[in-house]
Formats: sequence, C-alpha cells, structure tokens
Amino acid sequence: MKNTIFVIALLVILASCKEKTEQQPAEHALTEDEIHAKAIQIQKNIITLDTHCDINVANFTDSINYTQNLETQITLPKMKEGGLDVAWLVVYTGQDSLNEEGYAKAYENAVSKFEAIRKLCEDIAPAEVELALNSEDVRAIHAKGKKVIMIGIENGYPIGKEVANVKKFYDMGGRYMSLAHQGHSQLSDSNTGEKDSVWLHNGLSELGKQVIKEMNRYGMMIDISHPSKEAIKQMIALSEAPVIASHSSARALSNHNRNLDDEQLQWVKDNGGVVQAVAFAPYVNIEKDSLFDLEVDKVLQAEAKKHDFKILEREAIRSISEDERDTYYKEYRTIRNAVTPKLDSISKVKDPVNVADFVDHIDYLVEKLGIDQVGISSDFDGGGGIYGWNDASETLNVTKELVRRGYSQNEIEKLWSGNLLRVMDEVQAIAKQIQLKEEQATTTE
Repeated sequence: MKNTIFVIALLVILASCKEKTEQQPAEHALTEDEIHAKAIQIQKNIITLDTHCDINVANFTDSINYTQNLETQITLPKMKEGGLDVAWLVVYTGQDSLNEEGYAKAYENAVSKFEAIRKLCEDIAPAEVELALNSEDVRAIHAKGKKVIMIGIENGYPIGKEVANVKKFYDMGGRYMSLAHQGHSQLSDSNTGEKDSVWLHNGLSELGKQVIKEMNRYGMMIDISHPSKEAIKQMIALSEAPVIASHSSARALSNHNRNLDDEQLQWVKDNGGVVQAVAFAPYVNIEKDSLFDLEVDKVLQAEAKKHDFKILEREAIRSISEDERDTYYKEYRTIRNAVTPKLDSISKVKDPVNVADFVDHIDYLVEKLGIDQVGISSDFDGGGGIYGWNDASETLNVTKELVRRGYSQNEIEKLWSGNLLRVMDEVQAIAKQIQLKEEQATTTE
C-alpha cells in the first residue's frame, strides 16, 4: 500500500514538473549583449561570403586602392571591421550595341577589370588578400588570416560571338556569369523586357545555349539574377549543373522584376542551386523604400544643388557610359556622405529598409528552398546597401539578426558561405565528368 501511495505521489510530482517545463521556453530570450557576443563568436568560427560587389578600376592603382578606407562600400579595412571574409568582385559590363564594335569594347572593359582584380591580389596587397578559384582555395586562404577575393561576371555581353571566350574568362578567374543585364544581350533576354513585353530571343539565343553548355564544360556557375523568366527556365533545363542567383530576393515580399517568384524558386529548388538574397533596398521592400526615398531625396537634392550636381534616376544612370557612371557614383557618394547625419535623423522618424527586412527574405527563401539553398549578397557599390548593412564594416549586423531569429551556427555558416561553396564544388565536379567523357569519346574514335 505504501509503495502504491509513493508511486502515485511520484507520478503527480513528475506531471507537475512536466507541465512547468512545457510552459518554459526551450531557451531564454537572448539579451542584445548576448546576441552581439554570440554573433562575434560565430563569425570567428565560420567563413562569411558576399557573392556580389561591384568595382571601379580607378580604385586599383598604386595610389588609390582597396587597402585604403575609400568611400566605396567594399574595401579591405571595411571587410576586416565587419568580419567579411570573402568578396566576389564583379566584372560588370553595361549593355550596348549588338555589333562587333560593341563586343570589342565590352571585351576590353571586362579584361581591364580582370586585370585590376589580379593587380590587387598579386601586386597591391598580396600580404592581405588572395584570389580563390575553388572552395579549397577559399578555406586555405582564410586559414592564413587573409581576405579572399573571387570573381563573378555580370553580363555575358563581352563574350561577343566567340564561345571560346568562356574559357578565356574562366582562365582569368571568372567563376560565375550571368548572360544578360539591363537590356537584352546577344545571348539572352533580360528581365527588363517585362516593362514593354518586347523580347529579342524569347529566352536564350542559339549562341546563348552554346554558352550554357560551355560554362558547364569548364565549371563556371550560371547566374540567373538578371535574365528573363523564360531565359532562366531554359537555362535550368539545359544545364547539367546547379545554378545560382548571385543577387536576387523573393518577389513575394517585394514585387520587383529583379526578384524571383515562387515558380522560379521551385525551379532552383529542383535544380539543387542556391539563391543569394540581396540587400538592395527596393528589392527588399519596394513600397517602404519608395516612401523613405521621398524624404531622403529632399535632403540630397538640396545638397546636390550646393555642388551644382544633378541626381539622376536609375534608368538614366543605366543609359550613360560606364566611365560616366563611375564618375557619377563617385560624386554621388560624396554628396550622400556629406548629409549622412541628416539621413540618420530621418531614419529615426521614418522607416528605412533595414537588416530585419532583409532577413525576412532569408526566412522566406529558407521556407521555400530549405536551409541548404539560400545565401547572402549585398550588391555593394552597385546600388546595394540597407540601413544596418550599408557597407562591409556592418556585416556583423546581418549575423546578429540571424542569431536573434534563432538560426544555429551551422545554419548561419550555410547561409554565409557553405551553400554557395557546395554549389561551386558540384559545378566543378560535373565539369570534370563532362571533360572526362569527351576525352573517352575522343579516345574511342
């Protein structure tokens, strides 16, 4: 009888404990200090990687370069301050005429940027930074305590009509390439066709299809961030390897034609690729950005008037030459930096696009694609930047928001670099298989 009473009493106690345990959260909410400390520790343990940073070759000289704290959003000092380990510097070429003169000029522009990046790594700052060509390079360079540079190609326009240029660009260090940018190229339609429903190829051109095959052959990742929806569909159908979106977010959260809709996300999921959410304000929240921009524009216009500087609309910026665009952005940054205190004041009373809004896209993409197919990008110096992550020095703020939302170190590592490096490994492994099959076929013949 005593044993029975004891067992009943024990069960009551256990039930009471279980009820109390279930009412308690699995882990107490972290304080801001704890979040900060945890984020710092995580970044020490992982590799942080940003897949899209634009460059200006004028910043790759002996006297003006990325070892200095320039006004640009990406520099080595800012990478060190924010804990950004890997920056994909972009060989970008604006869209121009589809003729031999245009192709020749575009090729020259692309080569100049490849050479500038090489100069940074080999001549200007070899003790601080190295160029990586694969994931093993990334890890080895990071282990040395150096920053890592990789090269992406934005717009396949410089390929011209020569498919062999894919191999040339690969040999120069290019490890991903988009086939179009703002306007249809000779290879692919651009997402810009949505505005007037005028298309050049109804997806990919025959030359573009050959370029996709050539990229597979040499292990260059296919970037779907700028081409049209139909072109993206055809790329994924043609590709033997996973694709990437180097800087795109979720269209369901911000209805911008540069973002990917749910159908496109499903294509990427089935393909095994990765979508690198981008911290470009209108791509993150187009309505919120538009309202905030109205207030910011008043301050900027007043400051620009003092300097006899005209602020251009984005469409007008795209229509000017690259040299003019570089000069424009340099002067624009000077104007914006001059009024930064006023803009910060506006941000306190208005509601700018911020890191929390950006991580909403990461949450959404993880929900749609899974934790293994989402990454992070900034589009710094190409229009990117949001409040809280407006240059590389603020990189920790993204990690802090991920910690705040309960992502584990393993998950954060995947988002910051693991997923992108996994895709690159798979793309390069498939390239070796393709080359081996070709060698075997040649031997058999």
